[in-house]
Amino acid sequence: MKRPAVPPLSTVRADPPSSPRYPPPVTTPTTGAQRRIAIAVDLSDESGFAVQWAVQNYLRPGDAVILLHIQLTSVLYGADWGHAMDVVENPSKETRQKLEDDFDSLTSAKANALSEPLVEANIPFKIHIVKDHDLKERLCLEVERLGFSAMIMGSRGFGASKRKGKGRLGSVSDYCVRHCVCPVVVVRYSDEDGGDSGGDASAKKVGATRWRSAMRRRMRCSTMPMIVI
Repeated sequence: MKRPAVPPLSTVRADPPSSPRYPPPVTTPTTGAQRRIAIAVDLSDESGFAVQWAVQNYLRPGDAVILLHIQLTSVLYGADWGHAMDVVENPSKETRQKLEDDFDSLTSAKANALSEPLVEANIPFKIHIVKDHDLKERLCLEVERLGFSAMIMGSRGFGASKRKGKGRLGSVSDYCVRHCVCPVVVVRYSDEDGGDSGGDASAKKVGATRWRSAMRRRMRCSTMPMIVI
């Protein structure tokens, strides 16, 4: 008897959406994967670099990848990529809904741009977006709840923390290293002076510039279905 085809991971939807209150089904398209690798992304260039690094240096045949993004509910705009629109004081229900829809659309477009290296490498993946007010704790919760083998994340670029002083840089990755139940791989991304010196630093700066340009081009690609909780 011919077995029914399993849908690719990138098209899987949660219906009803999974959450700590509504756990996912026991059998999913990722069940047969040798390793389930999460890549925590905040939709920045730095997160995109972490995805590319994972494809080139960490992932192996048989792995399934989940791009994990926590969309903060405490903001309608600005946390990940700056203000998307003017501030609206005391918005109506319709205005607030439009702001949220625009924010979700922007999240979708950026998440799909980040997934392009996985598409090119033919690595099975899905995009998993969770809405919560606490970024660090929810990341650790999702890692434990979904049973990941490891999580990869960038060392900078997680939301507004990078803009509020150097003392908080890396606070999300540091928290996850201490509290996640699985190994956490932190990928350092830096195109600024003060890291390496000489030709290596110049090469890295050129590479980072090319990466940002590539990410902007990928924003024009068509969107892919994703899970939003």
